[in-house]
Parts: sequence; structure tokens; C-alpha cells
Amino acid sequence: MNSGDLRVGLAQVNPTVGDLAGNRALILEYAKRAAGEGVNLLVFPEMVLTGYPIEDLALRPSFQQAVAESLQEIAVALKNEGAGDLAVVIGYLGRSSTASIELGTPAGAPQNSLAIIYQGGIRAQYSKCHLPNYGVFDEYRYFVPGDKGLIARICGIDIAFAICEDLWRFDSVIKGYQVQQPGALMVINGSPYEQDKDDVRFSLCSQRARELDTTLAYVNMTGGQDELVFDGDSMVVDSSGELIARAPQFSDGLLIVDISAKLASAKEVDVVISAEPHLINEKRNPSVVARLDALEEVWQALVVGIRDYVNKNGFKSVITGLSGGIDSSVSMTLAVDALGPDRVFGVCLPSKYSSEHSQSDAYELAKRLGISIRTVEIEPMVNEFVSHLNLTGLAEENIQARVRGSALMALSNSEGHLVLANGNKSELAVGYSTIYGDAVGGYAPIKDVSKSMVWELAKWRNSRARELGEVEPIPTNSIEKAPSAELRPDQKDSDSLPEYDLLDRILDAYVEGDLGADRIAREGFDPVVVERVLRLVDAAEYKRRQYPPGPKVTSRAFGRDRRLPITNIWRESVTRP
Repeated sequence: MNSGDLRVGLAQVNPTVGDLAGNRALILEYAKRAAGEGVNLLVFPEMVLTGYPIEDLALRPSFQQAVAESLQEIAVALKNEGAGDLAVVIGYLGRSSTASIELGTPAGAPQNSLAIIYQGGIRAQYSKCHLPNYGVFDEYRYFVPGDKGLIARICGIDIAFAICEDLWRFDSVIKGYQVQQPGALMVINGSPYEQDKDDVRFSLCSQRARELDTTLAYVNMTGGQDELVFDGDSMVVDSSGELIARAPQFSDGLLIVDISAKLASAKEVDVVISAEPHLINEKRNPSVVARLDALEEVWQALVVGIRDYVNKNGFKSVITGLSGGIDSSVSMTLAVDALGPDRVFGVCLPSKYSSEHSQSDAYELAKRLGISIRTVEIEPMVNEFVSHLNLTGLAEENIQARVRGSALMALSNSEGHLVLANGNKSELAVGYSTIYGDAVGGYAPIKDVSKSMVWELAKWRNSRARELGEVEPIPTNSIEKAPSAELRPDQKDSDSLPEYDLLDRILDAYVEGDLGADRIAREGFDPVVVERVLRLVDAAEYKRRQYPPGPKVTSRAFGRDRRLPITNIWRESVTRP
């Protein structure tokens, strides 16, 4: 017999950071399920035991010790609960026993590791060799890198292992595996979602499978963690780089795939888990779940971000101001999709400048969504501030927003709701918001969504409702009317900003592309408009630093992705001839 079979289970799950007991229970639940399905090798995502990312928790000795103890408990429990014959790969917080303790080394020499558990014991360990230090990642701050790969013999097949970033870098472990020629490669991941990343992941997995001439299995976690959302997208590709199995996006589950591979030769491996070859009489037909379309993908990412931020942090409900505008309408619809209408509350906060349609559109939205709504008149409170402080102009405009923010926070305190801030990425970029006003809240659902995409998402969500025979959640008037903060008579956003279609294209070049003023102007934009927009962006850094967290969906979100000093004299300008 020159080849053997291996039934692999990819556990696409949603762990919670710091919840060792809950994550332990999740691991045991999936292990018992996999054992019942005849799985030989069960693979969990990166850092599944701790949740990910754990940031400075990695440096805390008490947490390091608790993780080590929990891993041992899992090993014993797997055997005691009938899953001892199942080889289980668990991502966890390890510690280096060889790293020299010196200035610059993370305290306690923590490592981003995986363990292979079998028959009640930890049989092998491997630590991530390439630590990402870009975008949202700071792993050099938290971890000590590993320095070697791991090949384990399971059911007579030599299986190589890698952790997330190790797959993206051909040098080191991947290059070494090319020489060692394993029968399969298992990669565990905590890869956050961003638009179009699923295509990039598949391309990478396909390339690596061809380079190694082996089957590659990629497992990723799901769920939200602060500003990050994990979309799953676990997959298996064969040695020719062809996709043979793929899990749903944004959905927990166990993807089971039967693979055949060459049996191990006499060469040595790092650990032998089970040397006896295995044959599967009735192989399963693997499933390839179709990818979501572009807008549905973003919508689901936002829904998951809201759901897990609210649930994992123990909030019972959310509340926000409803203006009848597109931003609050989309935020509320997202919240209802995430939490259900019984946990979502709206407040209409009209001032003397609020139009009649603002209130009627807000109430129409609430009716369509089935959520509770109330009206709190802010004019008497605003008048008190204006008369006592002699406010006029912009100060008077801003006090309206701040009274609204105070009212929402007061209701939050008295009733236990989490306040949602409804600002979009375009407004956040140019500082078109009132600090301590419409910027108040505990979470910002569309913080990383441009104004242009907010409209696209609204139209998509209504279209999906029509396809399902449901009532369109967002009133047509909320989508079609010109956006306005309604803080002065007949105010429109375009009074202060370029039209959003133009603005968003310039912002995309500056924020996402990191292009300078000259380069953006050469794209055909008016130099005067370019300089004005870039100055607005630069001047608003202090506001963005104080804005609530929100789910990342673009390649460069404000916050962990894009970090600039608040005090910064550098300004971009277009060179004139």
C-alpha cells in the first residue's frame, strides 16, 4: 500500500478572548462531535484556547500559567470523554524555554503556539516563526518567534504544520517543508476579515499547495473581537492547487474532508502520533460553499461585529438616535439583523431645525424593523445652554449634538443599553462630527464604511428583503434625500464638504492608498479640493482617537490599521508649476 487515508476535521469556531473555560468547553464539544464522525485529525484555529488577539494579556504571568494548566486539563478531558484516539491540534499561548531574557523580549517569552494532543497527553508543540508586525498586528510586542517547523506522523502520513503568517512567507518553515515533502500541510489561522481577502487567501493556499506538491488544509476562526471580525473561510486545496472543500463565511461549523496521501517513508519525523496506515471505505464528498457577493459579505461582517461586541461584553441591548437619515437607518437595520428587534431601541431627538420628514422617516424605519422608538424633545435643554452661555454660530450647532449625546448616554445609564454611534468613515475622516455629541457611544457599526458604501448597503439590504418577500427595512426617502446634520436652517452636508462621490474617491487614495497630494492630483482631481480634503483629514486625528471602536471591513481602517500622531505639523500640498 503506497497511500493512506486521513479524515480531517477543520473546526471553524468563535472563541472569546480570555474565556478559558468557555473556549475549553467549545474545544471539547467539537472534539466529541468529530470523534463521532470518524475524524482522525481535528484542527482548531490559531489561539483558539485564549481567543485572538489577546494583546498584553500575553505578557501577564498569571494568564500564561492559567493557559498552560487549561491545556493540560483539555488533554486529560479529551481522553476521559471518549476522544483520546483523536489527534487534536489546538492553538494556544505557549512559552519559550530557550529564549534569552533581555531588554526588548516580551515578558515571560510568550509564543503563539499549537499543540498536538493525543491519548491524554501533549505529544508535540510548534510555535509561529514569522510574527506579523503590520496593519492590525503587533506580534513582535507579544511573542517570541519559533525557529523550526513540525512534521508529525498521523495514520502513517507525514503531516506538516504552520501558523497563519508562516504560510505567507516562503522562507523558513515552508521552504523546509518543500524539501521534506510531507503528505499534507495543516495551517491554523486567526485571519481578520477585510474586503476581497477570501480571494487572496485562496490564491495563496493554491500557490503553496503546488509549491509543496501536497494537500493543504486552512482553518480560520469566526466571530468578532473588538474592531476585528473573523470570517472563517476555511478551505482545503489539493496538490495541484484546486479547491476541493470550503466552509461558509461568518458561520461556525465542522468541515470534514477525506484526503489520501502517500504513506511515510523511513525518514525521521518530529513525532509519531500513529504509524499504522488507515483506509476509509466510504469517503465523503467534500462541499464547496459559494462565496457571498461583495455587499452581502460586508453586511455580514458588520452584523457579526455588532453581535459579538454586544454579547461578549454582556450588554443586553443597544440604543441610538434616529434622525431618519441613511446612516442611522443602516446602523439600526444592522443591529436588528445582529440582535433581533427586541434588543434594539431608537430615540428621535428633534430640534427646532429638524424637518418633519426626519421624524416621520425615523418612525417609519422603526415600524418596518419592529423596534421600540420614543421622542425626546431637545429644544428646551438646548435653549438653557444657549441662554446661559450666550452661544451662537457653530457653538450653537454643536450644543444640539451634545445635548443629543447626553440624552442618549443618560438613557444608557438608566436602562442599561449600549449606545451606538452612527458616523461613517467619510465623516470620521474629515472630522464632520461633534466630539461628545454624535460621536458618543460604545460601538460604531459603520465606522469603517464610506458614505458611498452606506448607500450601496442600504439598497442591497432592501433588495435582499424583496427577494425574500419581506418588507424593505429602510424607507426610500431615507436613501434618496440629501444628507444633512440639521443643525441650522436648510443645512446640507454638501455645504461643508465636496459631494460624497468625489470625497470618497480622494479619501480612498489618501487613507487606503496612502498617496500624497501630488500623486492624488495627478489622478485628475482638482488640486485645491485635494489640499482641502487632506487638511481636513489631518486636522481631525484628535477626534478619531476618541471615537468608539467599530468593525474593520476595509484594508485600512482608522485605529489599529492607520496610526498617526495627533500633534503633527506635516501637511500635504500639491506642487504648483
